[in-house]
Amino acid sequence: MTTATLRALDFGTASMHANLPVPRLVELALARGEGVLASNGALACDTGDRTGRSPNDKFLEDTAGIHGNIDWGKVNQAITPAHFEALEALAMEHLRQRRDLFRFDGYAGADPTYRCKVSVFTEEAWHSLFAKTLFINAEAKELANWSPDWTIVNAGSLRISDPARYGVKGPVAIIQSLERKKVVILGTRYAGEMKKSIFYAMNHDLPERGVFPMHCSCNVDRKDPKNVAIFFGLSGTGKTTLSADPNRDLVGDDEHGWSDKGVFNIEGGCYAKCIKLTKAGEPEIWDAIRFGSVLENTAVDPVTRLPDYDSAKRTENTRATYPLHHIANARIPSVAGHPTNVVFLSADAYGVLPPLAKLTAEQAQYYFLNGYTSKLAGTEAGVTEPQPNFSVCFGAPFMPRPPMVYATMLADRVKKHSSDVWLLNTGWTGGGYGVGTRFKLAYTRAMVTAILNGSLKSVKTVEHSIFGLHMPVAVPGVPADVLDPRNTWQDKTAYDAKAKELAAKFRENDRKFSITDAVRNAGPKA
Repeated sequence: MTTATLRALDFGTASMHANLPVPRLVELALARGEGVLASNGALACDTGDRTGRSPNDKFLEDTAGIHGNIDWGKVNQAITPAHFEALEALAMEHLRQRRDLFRFDGYAGADPTYRCKVSVFTEEAWHSLFAKTLFINAEAKELANWSPDWTIVNAGSLRISDPARYGVKGPVAIIQSLERKKVVILGTRYAGEMKKSIFYAMNHDLPERGVFPMHCSCNVDRKDPKNVAIFFGLSGTGKTTLSADPNRDLVGDDEHGWSDKGVFNIEGGCYAKCIKLTKAGEPEIWDAIRFGSVLENTAVDPVTRLPDYDSAKRTENTRATYPLHHIANARIPSVAGHPTNVVFLSADAYGVLPPLAKLTAEQAQYYFLNGYTSKLAGTEAGVTEPQPNFSVCFGAPFMPRPPMVYATMLADRVKKHSSDVWLLNTGWTGGGYGVGTRFKLAYTRAMVTAILNGSLKSVKTVEHSIFGLHMPVAVPGVPADVLDPRNTWQDKTAYDAKAKELAAKFRENDRKFSITDAVRNAGPKA
């Protein structure tokens, strides 16, 4: 988008506050009643009735230029150019009626070779603070002649009164155009829609530049810069928690690109789930939540202003944003070399997957394509308890291109750089959701430590009788009986039945992929 095109965004007489510093944004948000200041200095805000993403209300403009590149369907829903323009006009007219608007200009992509410029227009100060926290801030000298590659127009308070007229399903719509390089948000104040829309854009644009975009976190050993690890997974599976490691430098917690040079963070901040957050359990995240951070939908005591991280009164999907530099061991600039270890995170609500398995090359491609996990409560509108779910490439909501594009890029890079690939189950053990319990975080951390320090490089494994996964027989700091999930169930017959049920779901799901026999045969046996 050219500067001339950007100026064509006519916001009328609204006063535009551009690139305000953090203290001023917090001051304005408080004065406008958009939130309260918690005792730790974070700005606590309420997102209204949408406390998670609204994937059913996300639409992509269908144009001739991009039509053949897109995996159209339930995730990538089409909207016509006419409807896109009508909704954009509706949003712009709404924003022109505001007295004050806010603009943020910054980058997505820590590697200057592959970054894109982003401009974000919002009607709420806290949304601008969110953008300032999650994107990479530009230097003052870079802002004088700013010409964005992507533009976000956020009219979050505007509900669509006549959805059928605009080709959408309800009062909420997130519409995106890969040719116009524009996102328009209507009817939802959930700030995560802004960050994920740019990740979606990068997932389309980066492959054309030879970069593999990934829904993953990344960290690197402080003493050994060649010891790089990435963690794939959907929200709530542990990407942020497990990448925050006191012995390793954090590259990023959610979105990355893997180029010929190595891994780079797409974002400038972190967006952590904070339900049940404790200082003892996650000290790095606890300490990172301070002035300049945003708390979403977290209960705050009206007198003491203490955040109640145990409360799910608003949602299970309580969130905290903080810039990377709030993490003491953040790696800035947030770039690293090629991964030594690749970890797939799966929160299995069935309680049947092993907590840890080392994958063959064929299994790596199979489990990446299937992307099995569970949608956790609150991460999407309407999800109130974990739901078993297959999400291709561990990020289907953010992947516009056909899955094999991303799977092939992963396979090529893993082979070229001799990366070890692991499947780590952060879900349930001893039974499924409602019967069993979540794996202890201490055990999961011990498994991750063993992966990263190389102690499992040549570990003896046993093969799971149903899934064919290679399970380590011993991991330092983890009881041996936990490593085989069947041992944790009192009713072994019930375990076998439930494992076969999930295996059948894998087989049903893998039929949608055009894959080699070797990759298909790497799936479950039963």
